[in-house]
Amino acid sequence: MRVSTRGDYACRALLSLALHESQTGPTSVRDIAERTGLPQPYLEQILLALKGAGLVRSKRGVGGGYTLARQPEDIQLSEIISAVDGPITVGDFGEPHQDGSCDHEGQCVLLAIWKQAGEHMKHHLEGFTLASIAAAATGAGPWPEPPHH
Repeated sequence: MRVSTRGDYACRALLSLALHESQTGPTSVRDIAERTGLPQPYLEQILLALKGAGLVRSKRGVGGGYTLARQPEDIQLSEIISAVDGPITVGDFGEPHQDGSCDHEGQCVLLAIWKQAGEHMKHHLEGFTLASIAAAATGAGPWPEPPHH
């Protein structure tokens, strides 16, 4: 599975909000764009999608902008990516044992593997919250390490 540019940008934007959580009031899109180096028009679209998913709240007018809708420890990386990219899967090949997917030689076992890989990815991303990522980014928490075999 590839995390899309939208998914990456969405995570960067929310991480920026989490890193500056101590500041009072909403953060303007311009401020988020400056801190993250992301293009503002694109960022606006992404923040609207995140708002629709209930991950951020917005305030209009002077002093307006965005705030996280929940605590950083309650927002998983998997949720952010799903909000802008749709469900986390390896690809859209269908499900094993459905729609005649097992009518052709060997196809069923491959579908089962792709499905399993998607589950692994989803589970891996569920293991990170905005709080744990913010902690790693500021040196206050452990850096993500590859799993030891």
